[in-house]
Amino acid sequence: MSRIDSVFQNLKDRNEVALVAFLTAGDPDLESTLKLATEICSRGADILEIGIPFSDPLAEGVTIQKASERSLANGTTLEDILELTRKLGECVETPIVLMGYANPFFSFGEERFARFAGDVGVSGVIVPDLPPEEGKNFYNRCEASDIDPILLVSPTTSPERLKYLSAKTRGFLYYVSLTGVTGERAVLPSGLKNLVARVRSQSLYPVCVGFGISTAKQASEVSAFADGVIVGSAFVDRVARSGNVEEAVRSVGSFASELKKSLVQRTI
Repeated sequence: MSRIDSVFQNLKDRNEVALVAFLTAGDPDLESTLKLATEICSRGADILEIGIPFSDPLAEGVTIQKASERSLANGTTLEDILELTRKLGECVETPIVLMGYANPFFSFGEERFARFAGDVGVSGVIVPDLPPEEGKNFYNRCEASDIDPILLVSPTTSPERLKYLSAKTRGFLYYVSLTGVTGERAVLPSGLKNLVARVRSQSLYPVCVGFGISTAKQASEVSAFADGVIVGSAFVDRVARSGNVEEAVRSVGSFASELKKSLVQRTI
């Protein structure tokens, strides 16, 4: 059983839904990311996603794009982020998932990344532009280092493709709630409950819903029919709007606590 599997099993035993929180590494700097991440984990996040900045992110909205730009301007590298993960693992027990695009991983070296990431305690990896067919070697190397390859499905995923991705994912299945990029939304997509039910009926792993969830009210709504709620841009935006690191830590910590408290007890 992987570290992510253990989290979901423990949550299931307590009839709870997972809070998956996202931060962009190196925004505003790596030392601040460590403080922000530690606070978010201590205030209720069950899984932490650390975003790897990239110059051409295909799935990110403006908020995370700008965060990536700020991080890259600081010279943040994948090796820096792996070292950040090691330090974070000394502070918290929360599983850490790295989310990024294929180019940085391949530039770093597939085998080198898997070995390095396994050594520093990475629990999972999400690569939106690397389907399992093309990423077979990379994902196999990750699994050999006890790193779960987490795959994504969306409202446009066909039944056949859904079945295939559900069998290939590990840890959890990431359901992209809308046809678009990340970012805060005023309302959730219509029919989301039924769409998630269809995905859950096919998946052997928990289904976590992300993209567009930005308030405790929305998180509560999604938690009624999902195994986990993923919140990203709303955290990143709070970092960007804060006047200093201390203010940012207070803001994201308070938000994480508010989100976790809003998640309903499992009834499914």
